[in-house]
Amino acid sequence: MAGILLAACAQPAPEAPKPPPGKSSVAMVEEIRAAGERDKSVINVHPLADPGIATLQDAAKQDERNGNYQAAAAKLDIALKRNPDAPDVLQDRAEVAIYMGDFQLAEKLAHQSWTLGSKQGPLCARNWQTIVEIRQHANDDAGAASASKWVGECREPGIQRL
Repeated sequence: MAGILLAACAQPAPEAPKPPPGKSSVAMVEEIRAAGERDKSVINVHPLADPGIATLQDAAKQDERNGNYQAAAAKLDIALKRNPDAPDVLQDRAEVAIYMGDFQLAEKLAHQSWTLGSKQGPLCARNWQTIVEIRQHANDDAGAASASKWVGECREPGIQRL
């Protein structure tokens, strides 16, 4: 009997399931920001910036560059308390949420940013690319394809002059 128990203990434990392959959070945010940079809309709305909020955003970007995502999130949360309807701050906070692995919050913030924003231009493209990345991460191909179409809708082409 003791021999059977010892033999059972010697059996290797089954391997834990491996997470599905996918992009890292860094690669996801790079794709999001690239979508904004690629957007060549003739309309690019930049609301007047509150200097205090701009300072918090700049400090958050520095924290982000240093990999201190908790500090970046805290600074952006303070900025959002001062102006909860700032589409650019909402999108910045969504991107930090991706770094932190909080995809549900990131999608919620990106959608809120789009709802409050101009629905055109680079910020719009970043909003929808955020949703594309999150849907891809969740293996939701239909959701990613739908969101990808919206990225293209953000571009407002210029008037062709003859």
